[in-house]
Amino acid sequence: MAPTDESGQAAPQASSFGTTPPSRPPAAGAGPNARMPRWLPRAMVLALALIAVFQFGSWAFHQLIGLLTNILIAFFLALAIEPAVSKMAARGMRRGLATFLVFFGVLIVTAGFVTLLGSMLAGQIVKIVEDFPDYLDSVISWINGHFHTDLKRVDVQEGLLRSDWLRNYVQNSATGVLDVSAQVLGGLFQLLTIALFSFYFAADGPRLRRAICSVLPPARQAEVLRAWEIAVDKTGGYIYSRGLMALVSGVAHFVLLQALDVPYAPVLAVWVGLVSQFIPTIGTYLAGALPMLIAFTVDPWYALWVLVFVVIYQQFENYVLQPKLTSKTVDIHPAVAFGSVIAGTALLGAVGALIAIPAVATLQAFLGAYVKRYAVTDDPRVHGHRRRGDGPSPVTRARALWERRRPAAQDTTDAKDTTGTQGAKDTTGTQNAPDDQDSNGGDGSS
Repeated sequence: MAPTDESGQAAPQASSFGTTPPSRPPAAGAGPNARMPRWLPRAMVLALALIAVFQFGSWAFHQLIGLLTNILIAFFLALAIEPAVSKMAARGMRRGLATFLVFFGVLIVTAGFVTLLGSMLAGQIVKIVEDFPDYLDSVISWINGHFHTDLKRVDVQEGLLRSDWLRNYVQNSATGVLDVSAQVLGGLFQLLTIALFSFYFAADGPRLRRAICSVLPPARQAEVLRAWEIAVDKTGGYIYSRGLMALVSGVAHFVLLQALDVPYAPVLAVWVGLVSQFIPTIGTYLAGALPMLIAFTVDPWYALWVLVFVVIYQQFENYVLQPKLTSKTVDIHPAVAFGSVIAGTALLGAVGALIAIPAVATLQAFLGAYVKRYAVTDDPRVHGHRRRGDGPSPVTRARALWERRRPAAQDTTDAKDTTGTQGAKDTTGTQNAPDDQDSNGGDGSS
């Protein structure tokens, strides 16, 4: 029976060493009336605040993504015109006036091109509408001649006018006019926003750089200025290379269209050059569709010739012209450029496809300044093939092989000669043996 104290509670048993271990105090919070830790309400409030801030930031980002995209486009446009503005400012002209002159020149060229293109399209649409009955008659006569039918143009026109498809199309077009008008107004407002931000970025470039560098230590300031300079060089180089390829493409297509006597050949050539170079991935197909349509109005075979020329020239540009120009302006691998365009399209659509290449070129050049590179070992596996001058030449190897085979042939010939000589000696000895025996026998008998 365990000993008890005066209060009637069981006394703790003595340890093996004769001492009684001290009793542990009850753990905090173990009782039924324990209080909540003081840090727990603060942690819950902080977690709720972080969740609220994240939700608000996500909502604000989705609401402002259009504005952020316009600012990004404006920034790259400002980088593209930065060299021209800097040269004009270096000659004593105010930076704001230089930026205005550059923007005014770009606006005049763009407005003139759009006006010429619009007048050309309007004229060609009117011509297509006027010549549509003749095209329809030729198609009907071809169908009647090959399929032995009896179609008439009046019946076809009445069938089209009374069809439900045409009625639904007209109704949808009438209801979609407001949507198209809203999209046009939205596009104009977006262009105005991009132009204003580009003007401010280009005109106040030095002030913007000073404002950014003022909140950074001197070492970081040098890195930011270096990154800015690399971005200006790469973006300007990209615009420069695209402009050269647009010029070459425009001249080549102008020669073709002029040889085929296609109307509005200069405007079509400018259209092909600009659209094919400054709209990535699908620009080539958009650029070639319009000249094909105009050439089809002259002669259907001309449209086929234009299609063949566009395909051939595109291959020449991809494998010959573009690598030579981009290697001097935007040093980026074609596979990297293609992948960057796909990634930019997936992230920002057509805008991402347009700015993907200069952005990746800038990032590649900036990282190249900090990545340490080493000399590559001289190994054939690195080069992918045996370099010229390494190892014996084919003539030397053929000569060595001939020399190795020649002694073997000589040894075989000598062996044959030796065997023949020994056989002849044996034959001679065999033939002479009786004579020797006779002579010996004769001598013995005598």
